[in-house]
Amino acid sequence: MTSPNTLLDIEELPDVGITLSDGCRLSARIWRPKNAGTAPVPAILEYLPYRKRDGTCARDALTHPYMAKRGYACIRVDIRGNGDSQGLMEDEYTQQELDDAVEVIHWLAAQDWCSGSVGMMGISWGGFNALQVAALQPDPLKAVVSLCSTADRYADDIHYKGGCLLNENLGWGATMWSFSSRAPDPALVGDAWREMWMERLENEPFLPTVWLRHQTRDTYWQHGSICEDFSAIRTPVLTFSGWGDSYMNTVPLLVENLSVPTKGINGPWIHKYPHFAIPGPRIGFLQEALRWWDRWLKGIENGAEDDPDYRAYVMDGVAPERRSEHREGRWIVETEGATSHLPTETWHLSNHGLGPEGPLDRQINTPLHCGMECGEYGSFWAGPELPGDQRMDDALSCCCDSDPLEADLDIVGAPRIRLSLTSDKQQAQIAVRLNHVLPDGTSSRITYGVLNLTHRDSHSDPTPLKPGESYDITLDLDHIAYRVPKGHRLRVAVSTSYWPMIWPSPERPTLALTQGQIDLPMRPAGSNDEWTFPPADADEPWKITVLKDSSNTRRTEIDHATGEVRLIIEDDNGRTIDDDHGLMTASVARETWVIHPDDPLSARGTCHWTDEMGRGDWNIRTETHCEMWADHADFHLKASLFAYENDTLVYKRDLSDKIPRTEM
Repeated sequence: MTSPNTLLDIEELPDVGITLSDGCRLSARIWRPKNAGTAPVPAILEYLPYRKRDGTCARDALTHPYMAKRGYACIRVDIRGNGDSQGLMEDEYTQQELDDAVEVIHWLAAQDWCSGSVGMMGISWGGFNALQVAALQPDPLKAVVSLCSTADRYADDIHYKGGCLLNENLGWGATMWSFSSRAPDPALVGDAWREMWMERLENEPFLPTVWLRHQTRDTYWQHGSICEDFSAIRTPVLTFSGWGDSYMNTVPLLVENLSVPTKGINGPWIHKYPHFAIPGPRIGFLQEALRWWDRWLKGIENGAEDDPDYRAYVMDGVAPERRSEHREGRWIVETEGATSHLPTETWHLSNHGLGPEGPLDRQINTPLHCGMECGEYGSFWAGPELPGDQRMDDALSCCCDSDPLEADLDIVGAPRIRLSLTSDKQQAQIAVRLNHVLPDGTSSRITYGVLNLTHRDSHSDPTPLKPGESYDITLDLDHIAYRVPKGHRLRVAVSTSYWPMIWPSPERPTLALTQGQIDLPMRPAGSNDEWTFPPADADEPWKITVLKDSSNTRRTEIDHATGEVRLIIEDDNGRTIDDDHGLMTASVARETWVIHPDDPLSARGTCHWTDEMGRGDWNIRTETHCEMWADHADFHLKASLFAYENDTLVYKRDLSDKIPRTEM
């Protein structure tokens, strides 16, 4: 069902100033019906740092005009210190950021073209702060649409997972080091652009040094984690994510913990909006969102609150693809709740494989390059980022295989691993993968989980292992919906490293497994879709002139002289000119991850971003570099920022830091 609204003529305002109580001007781009001044409409806010002028234009063009033509004012605001907004950004999800958002919401509700009702929508950063702002309960905020977001900033974001340090902590820190040091557009801010740019360059924090100072789940991470008090959210929530992303766990978590009307949808997608994401099938996300807004911002009785609580796409098991355009499968629905009510079946790890209970006596001492086929923590750039053939990683791991399945098996939910083990070191980590083994031996990763064993009882108060002492470990793998076909096998693979997904422990441990089981959430295998979404729809694409196409490369190298293994990544986002305002933008991101299979202290990550923008004879460029390594006691970081105006160096800053390891 879609909104009955007739399509309206709209206007776009590229730079509307919202002046906050402290005098800081935020820049907003607004799409709204031309008659909103005489027929006020609800407002939909998307609020994030990723630059509305040149960073999110492609998705904005597809999304915001669509909603505006159907009776909404859509507002894209650059948060403080980013894009064309004034001020400085200190960190992600600060209280300042959230307080600013509340001010913006009240400003919107007070405009004569706004009906007084406001919704908040966003993906990733914008999805995070939509939930966080909802927990602050600003009165005009009536509903939220949150995509690819988290309820727990420590356990389920890009920093730490299972108490292990994610290398995405450095990778995304490098990205923000680049994004937020870029200049505003002189066409909007005038001659102030250079002063604003210099102020950013001088003050932009290198965030990995901030995040690494919080290696346990302390008050820093509790701030902004809505799981601290789910009851604080009193506005209806529609939430989405995808199996190719890193935030799939949030959707069932919100469905099962929020007391307000909450609907969740998990599809096959990577970290993109579902109306243009891959792998397909894409869905009519805009129609789903419009239905939500019509119900809660306009009060239209369209039955949105009666939709199933949880809709998920069960992917057919296939051979791994590093980049996938489409996944076969089917849509399922759970009317009430998400997956916690589904039955589980227990399979045992034994010396004979995966199945009935039996003796288990296995030693694990994994070479440190195990994990090179893990893919990206979350596929953001649509390159060759999905998990590859797991056979190489499986060969370096402790594996237990099932017999060929006698019938199709649909796994829907979060498998739970229980292990009894001992360690010969005070620190150790485990990575557990549930894999699908095809008849030809190809191995596809279904889902996985990692755990820093010093965090076995608490992420807030880790404690060292006692060598030789037996511990009972419980670990939930990520949520998934996946069909393993009849005649294929299941495999549980356990390793003590998972590079370059997570940073290794300071010593290479040996674990002894003495008992293990996996509880698989099961759902009857059907053959037909249980839900049909409207087809993907969108407004007109962003109008640009492409000067250079984008490209993505990812390759593994082995240095046979030193034994080091390298993963080299380059994401070239191309070079384009906006056909409307003429701004040229280009960027390239490069990462290298190096480790020796025998030496955890050889681990090293480097990142290098190049960003350019220009118009006519004006051109500016930033080059940002960073590097991280560790010894037994400390993490070490270096970072540099270079800024050029028409190829002349106008600013340079270097920093270095040493941060003690905390059972990490």
